[in-house]
Formats: sequence, C-alpha cells, structure tokens
Amino acid sequence: MRGIFIAILAVCLFLRLSQAAEPAQADGAMADQIRRGKLLYLQNCVICHQSSGQGSPGVFPPLAGSDYLMADKKKSILALVQGLSGRISVNGTVYDGSMPPMVLDDAKAADVLTYVRNSFGNSGGAIQTEEVKTVRSSSRFPTYQALVDAARYPALPQAPPEFALRELVRLSDHGTRLTSDGKGRALYVLCGNGDVWHVDLPGGQLRQTLRGRDYIDSKLGNPSAVGITLDAEKRFYIVVDQRDERARMITNQVTIFRTSSVQRGEPAEPKPWLQTSYPWGIGPFNHGVGHVAIGPDGFVYVSSGSRTDGNETGTDARYFQGGEVPLTACIWRLDPKSEHPEIEIYARGLRNPYGFCWDDSGNMLATDNGPDADAPEELNKIEKGKHYGFPYQFADWTKKPYAYTPEPEPGTHFTLPVANLGPNGGYESKPLYTFDPHSSPAGIVYLNKDFPEAYRGSFLLTRFGNLIKTKEDVGFDVLQVRFKGDQFREAEFKTVLAPLGRPLDVHVAGRKIYILEYTRQTDNQPDHPMLPGRILELSVKK
Repeated sequence: MRGIFIAILAVCLFLRLSQAAEPAQADGAMADQIRRGKLLYLQNCVICHQSSGQGSPGVFPPLAGSDYLMADKKKSILALVQGLSGRISVNGTVYDGSMPPMVLDDAKAADVLTYVRNSFGNSGGAIQTEEVKTVRSSSRFPTYQALVDAARYPALPQAPPEFALRELVRLSDHGTRLTSDGKGRALYVLCGNGDVWHVDLPGGQLRQTLRGRDYIDSKLGNPSAVGITLDAEKRFYIVVDQRDERARMITNQVTIFRTSSVQRGEPAEPKPWLQTSYPWGIGPFNHGVGHVAIGPDGFVYVSSGSRTDGNETGTDARYFQGGEVPLTACIWRLDPKSEHPEIEIYARGLRNPYGFCWDDSGNMLATDNGPDADAPEELNKIEKGKHYGFPYQFADWTKKPYAYTPEPEPGTHFTLPVANLGPNGGYESKPLYTFDPHSSPAGIVYLNKDFPEAYRGSFLLTRFGNLIKTKEDVGFDVLQVRFKGDQFREAEFKTVLAPLGRPLDVHVAGRKIYILEYTRQTDNQPDHPMLPGRILELSVKK
C-alpha cells in the first residue's frame, strides 16, 4: 500500500509540474538541458520548492522570480553543489534554514540549474558543465566523488537477535537531541539552531513544530540548542547557549525556554523560563549547558559542561582567566513549579556530562567526556552533593593530567567513575574507568521490564566517536551497560550496534529505542564534511 501511495504521489507531482509555467523558449542544446533539468527538478527539488517554484512561505524560499537565485550565478551553483545554511534574503523575505547539497554530477547540476534559471518567470541563460566543475573545485566538496563519499548513508549494522533495526527518517539538518510524547505517536528532534521537528510514528514523516528564529534572541550570537524534553503537561523545555560579545568580557548566555500553550496538538510559544550567564570558555572548550530531563522527584535536571579543558587560564584579555566558575562542570536542579527558578548545584566535578537518565529505582547515571590529556571518558553514578573529580582528577588517575592542574581543597573527596569490566568500550585486560579516551559518550537510556531478559534492567548509551586523531577510531557505536551488584561501581560493557554515523542521542518510547545519528560518517575523516544524519529505530521483535 505504501509503495502504491508513493507511485500515485509521484504521478501527481509530475502532472502538477507539467502544468506549471513553461520555461523560457530556447533552441538546440539549451532546450535539451531544460528538458533534462525539468525531470531532475521533479526528482530532487519539487517537494520543497513546489511545482510552481513558489517554495513554502517562511520555510523554503521561492525560485520563481528569485533575486537571490538570479543575482549571482556562482552563488546559485555553490548552493546546489555544497548546500546552503544560515540567513539569506529572497525577494525581501529572510529565510534561516538549511538545504543539503544535491548529489548530482556536474552535467546534471548544470541541467537543473539551467531549468530553474529559465523557468518560473526567470531568464538566465544556460549553465555549462565546466562552470559547475570550476565552482565545485573551490567548494567543501571539490569533486563530485567527494560529495558522493560524504553523502553516502552507511549500511545498517546487524541488530541483536531480539531486535529489528530500521531507518526511520533522514534529516535535512543536524539533530542534537530526541524526546517524545511517550505514547508512541510522536518523536521530536531538536536541531542546533533551535528548530524542532515532529516525526510521526510509526511512519517517519517529518513536519516542523518550532522554528528557532521565532523564539531565540537574534541580537546574540548563533544559537547552540542541545537540550530538549517534554514534561507530563506537554511542555517543551529547550536549552540554548549563545555567545555574547557585546560587553568587554565575552560570556555564554544560557536560556531555558518553556512552552506555554498547545496549538494544533503541538507545544507552542516558547518563553524564557530561566536565563543566566557565565564567562565564555577558553579556546574551544565552552561545552555549554545541554541535556535537560525531568527526574523521578519531579524536578528539572540540567547538565552544564566545563569552560576549560582542565582549568587552564588562557591569555586573551576578553576571556575570563579564572578557570571554572560555580555554574560550570556540574549538574543543576530546578523547581518546575517556580516561575523564576533558582539554580541548585546537584553534583560537581563533571567535565562535560552530555547525557544522563534514571533507572526504575531512581539511580542516576551520567556520561562524561574526558580531556585532551588522553584520560578515559567516564560513566558516573550521580548522587547529590558528590564531587566527580574535574578538574583535579580524571578517571582513576593518581597523577596530575597537566602541570597547571590545581590542588583540591583539603578534605575534598572524589567519587570514582564506573569500572568497565569489558568485553567492550575500551576494556583490554584489566578494569578501565570507563571508556576509550576520546570516544565521546553521549546519550544514555534505561531499559525496563518491557525489554527482553538479556537487556532488562540495563542501560544503553551512544558514543559519538573520536574527533582527535587516535591510533584507531573509537566510538561510533551503541553500548549496553549491565551493572554487577547494586552499588553501581562496576559493570560489563557490550557492543550492541556498530558502526554508526556519529550517534549523539538515544531515546526510549515504549518497546522501541530511537538512535539519532548526527551525520553519516562512521569514522574520523575530517576531510569529509559532516552532512546531516538520520534517526534509526530499534524495536523489540514480537
């Protein structure tokens, strides 16, 4: 039935396209290009830009009579061959979205561009294959083959025998977090610019719920939205970091938005619920405020990463040189009943706790990303008031990671991370505390009694994979964590899915597990730009 529907849809789109305004009259080679380009437009562009070339107001810009398209031929080519993101103005309207590159060779790119630049009221002449090749050579993908390599989605890995794995949906922008209605009808994916997309379940159709530009302050720097959850009252909590350079000292402006109403069944009208700031990080280490979730006590928990690698001071006068500050390298707890919540520091000493969750008994586990100093990444059992070492100690190391590592205050006690007893995740011949260095542990979930016995009562977590060059790539996987005993001090770690395209988050809804791939790369190849990934669904077999 689904195949028949798609076939009917394709026919309808073709008929609509055929009835659209005809392209400008052309002879010979250009006419042939236009005929070929028309079919390519139907296959690649019509869903977003429509058969009339009018686009979708506020979402996809028009091609019909487009000043942006016609003003600069090189820009037109570049948008097609390397994609386009950020704010642009088309016919007086500002668009702030993302278009992936079209995987078309030089000749086909020339054909489709010739078609759109000579249709819908446009008149721009022919574009030649050599023109496309020249522009492409200076783009992010200097050859068509480089684009093909970067755009290729990896094959699905082998799922465990108790599960079925499928590709749920491919994303047009980079997703950072997942949440859901908990009823198996709607999955939501947050993108770094604050956009929120609704994924219909079980079909996987995408539609936009919120646009970041509609609620995030554009006077500050570009947003980094890396936290979202949905509470029992159907309210989104969305965490946004922005770099503020308006004052002498550069700061990180943190806003937690909370939606205040429901429109057409969707959470709507995000309003600032909590706003605070602290000095921006040293170098690249402003990890920011990220994951947000509702704890079993009903409070809102939020992770706040470090602003340094290991408490270094830096040398730039525009950046605070005092190392970490009270609001960083910790987990916050907030009262959702308050309209102006106070930040309670729940636990400290966590360098970058990207993900956390609770089991059925209320035990809290959090992943944590380690330093450049090649220390193991961590999994920690989080308890109120405890300190987990950063920036004084990493993993079970007794040595100082850096010459500038400060001495802790007298009497400070550090809680060790979970001991990895293998067989995977970095274990070799003795316990490791906890993962391979630089493997970037990220989202984590608990699997309850609804899951098969081999997984019941355990955790699953994603590892984004190394961004630093290592002897061999590490991460790019999903691991199962099963604890030994009830003290949460040691656990067995087992690979469940690998390799994956930099998996960043994982979410459980019913008996299904959703895995967010940030991109399509299954290894650390910095010469391949990270194109948007997809969402995978791991479901229990009946």
